[in-house]
Amino acid sequence: MHQPTAAAVRRTAPGLALLVAVLTLVSGCSVDLGGSAGTPGAAGMRDPYFPRLGNGGYDVTHYDLSLDVDPTAARLSGTAVITARATQDLSAFNLDLAGLEVRSVTVEGRPAAVNRAGSELTLRPDRAVADRLRTGSSFRTVVSYAGPPRTVTDADGSEEGWLRTTNGAVALGEPAGSMAWFPGNHHPADKASYDLRVTVPEGRSAVSNGELASRRTTGGRTTFHWRTREPMASYLATVVVGRYTVRESAAGGGLPVITAAAPDVDGASAGVLARIPEVIAWGEKRFGPYPFSSAGAVVGRRGDAGYALETQNRPFFPGPPDTGLLVHELAHQWFGNSVTPASWRDMWLNEGFATYAEWLWSADHDGVPVAESFERAYADEANWAFPASRPPGPADLSRPPVYGRGAMVVHRIRLEMDDDEAFFRLLKGWLTAHRHGNASTADFTAYAEKASGLDLTELWDTWLQGGSRPARG
Repeated sequence: MHQPTAAAVRRTAPGLALLVAVLTLVSGCSVDLGGSAGTPGAAGMRDPYFPRLGNGGYDVTHYDLSLDVDPTAARLSGTAVITARATQDLSAFNLDLAGLEVRSVTVEGRPAAVNRAGSELTLRPDRAVADRLRTGSSFRTVVSYAGPPRTVTDADGSEEGWLRTTNGAVALGEPAGSMAWFPGNHHPADKASYDLRVTVPEGRSAVSNGELASRRTTGGRTTFHWRTREPMASYLATVVVGRYTVRESAAGGGLPVITAAAPDVDGASAGVLARIPEVIAWGEKRFGPYPFSSAGAVVGRRGDAGYALETQNRPFFPGPPDTGLLVHELAHQWFGNSVTPASWRDMWLNEGFATYAEWLWSADHDGVPVAESFERAYADEANWAFPASRPPGPADLSRPPVYGRGAMVVHRIRLEMDDDEAFFRLLKGWLTAHRHGNASTADFTAYAEKASGLDLTELWDTWLQGGSRPARG
């Protein structure tokens, strides 16, 4: 039978306060008629391209995920333990989860009410818990879920989320696919550390970000426990399930290098993967200390995905990459993974710098001057379809201007400074100032002007934000 809420009772019974006082006096017990003094967190972070992506009111500090994957990788059951800090007094909050069935939810150990609208889960803790969800307080949410994880089709037609492969599955998350395999705050502005335990049939591997903390086989099934200590945006989280050849070596200073390759591309991948320590050492000279506690790569079969992705610690490649692509994705460990965009509008800060890293590598190793790479990009009409910092819509985030025009902006800064030592100090300083954080285009333009001591307004207006191809000037 439906019962009116306490708020409704208060609106329809002006004398209720006196009655409550009498009941309290007679019984000696308090009468709970109200809800939490907090307010619901926002269902979305108002990203310019994905306004409903992510959620407000809290900041996730750690994900502890346990996944049990069936032998065909077509179904999983999971438990997500999400530790977060409230950024406001909360009466309710949201998580992003696409497709999978929610079996139960608790907040601080007590069952919470759950409402679902598409990929938005609204969690409403009970009064006793909600009263403790005050600004700055830490709280733990446990979500049990199961089902066939989805493949998500992006606005540009590419596929992400949980991708079934002939070898098992690969989970890729840019920009929103991670919600297809675990619930969370899926916007790049909310980074967290991770523990991921994946249970698969014995004889198969599960490879993820970070370092392998343990591996245990019982009853014909093996659980791999991967741990990522440094903050990571959820779109950079990955897991590949299937038959892979996994190797561990070391780069300079003993940095673990963990690689995994599907058996039929293992031999063809060996040569380029062996260059990872070399690329890391080169990147440290150009950009400063490598920002993570391990490196590596995962190489799937050709066709496992339609693109490579800079998944944290070990990028994913659909087939053996060439050296230029390896350099690009490893450069993202600095630009994009350590310094992560504040919103998807800032994606050129990822791709422009990673593309410029390719130009630098070609200059240092292949005898191709950066000026020549710049001229090729300048002559390419595709790079002038729109400003690098203002793609028209979500379908345009991975189009050429974000990459090529973004790299040209970086080179124009170098030319304006006319001092290579100062330019590379600027790059290293930028990465140090925002290490393991988030940054926007406005943050970068302000930093570049302060670090260079130059007024770069004209450069921003023409090369970064202008509507047409500027003169070289």
